[in-house]
Amino acid sequence: MEPYRPPRSRHRGRADAWRETLAALLLAGTGLGAIAQTALPPPTQPLRIVGGLAGVNQFVQHEQPFWTRTLAEISKGRYSAEIVPFDRAGVPAQDMVRLMQMGVIPFGTIPLSRVAPQDAAFSAADLAGLNPDIATLKTTLAAFRPYLENTLRQRYGIELLAIYTYPAQMLFCNRPITRLEDLAGQRVRVSGTTLGDFVRAFGGIPVVTAMTDLVPQIRKGNVSCAITGTMTGNTLGLHEVTTHVYAMPITWGLSMFGANVDSWNALEPELRVTLRDALPRLEARIWAAGEQATLDGLACNTGADSCRLGRKGTMTAVPMHQQDQQRLRDILQSHILPSWLRRCGPECATIWNQTIAPVRGITAPSTP
Repeated sequence: MEPYRPPRSRHRGRADAWRETLAALLLAGTGLGAIAQTALPPPTQPLRIVGGLAGVNQFVQHEQPFWTRTLAEISKGRYSAEIVPFDRAGVPAQDMVRLMQMGVIPFGTIPLSRVAPQDAAFSAADLAGLNPDIATLKTTLAAFRPYLENTLRQRYGIELLAIYTYPAQMLFCNRPITRLEDLAGQRVRVSGTTLGDFVRAFGGIPVVTAMTDLVPQIRKGNVSCAITGTMTGNTLGLHEVTTHVYAMPITWGLSMFGANVDSWNALEPELRVTLRDALPRLEARIWAAGEQATLDGLACNTGADSCRLGRKGTMTAVPMHQQDQQRLRDILQSHILPSWLRRCGPECATIWNQTIAPVRGITAPSTP
């Protein structure tokens, strides 16, 4: 497979013009060329980045501006990058780890839910029902992150540089829903295996559907409900084809940004330092935006005056039933966690009990 090569960047033209100007100064004998070369090192070749989902706020408002503008600004034009979302790069999300491991994609954003079939351990920190709010998610991820960093580096040759989160993944339905038991018999769009476990636990039928097909599938009646981010759903137009949103975070939709280790080590040391310094700040902004977008997504889908970033709909936000939070925790222990362990293998019980169990108070059985 040929490496993905984005279109030629305008930064390349600028670099050529810069070199021509410098050569002219040197030929003219002004001596300014040597001074300029010392003060302004020539720009490097742009980095090639495969980013997250196209069209959603995480990519449009954060990832894309960081790589196309911020990197050049903080490096005073020394470094730049070109970025394309993975769903427009012809790259199946489930192949991202393999392609990054091979170096075909040197830098990429990987949705953890999509790579779980390849390595189920990756999905541990965002199992359905595990993190009822973003504060809990942060605690869970902090406990699991060292394992994730080490595994990516040692097993796959990928350097973990950042972890992003989408807004809370909630349940959209085109019919009234008051309890999770109302999912019984319903076909529900899911994006990964842990959400499939969740839907089956309540008697529903999980249907894996690409984001681009979500609204058409609901219009055709192939699915009656969908689980996705609150603001993502608004961006896709779910507020036009569904009537109720159940206001309970089920998962969050984590993705990780990393680099092929050889590609990372080949970077100039100054660039590695720059990225190590800047990417945690990008990560923090995306997390803050994900928390705000969770609230804003609900506001926009229901047409509230506080809607800022999306389009106003007329949906009904159904508050979480008081018994459903405990019910979800019970399902996590009795169904979702054991299902994950069966996919992941016997060593994953040890991984869970050494990382997540101490902060969540849920111990994995040795024989699920």
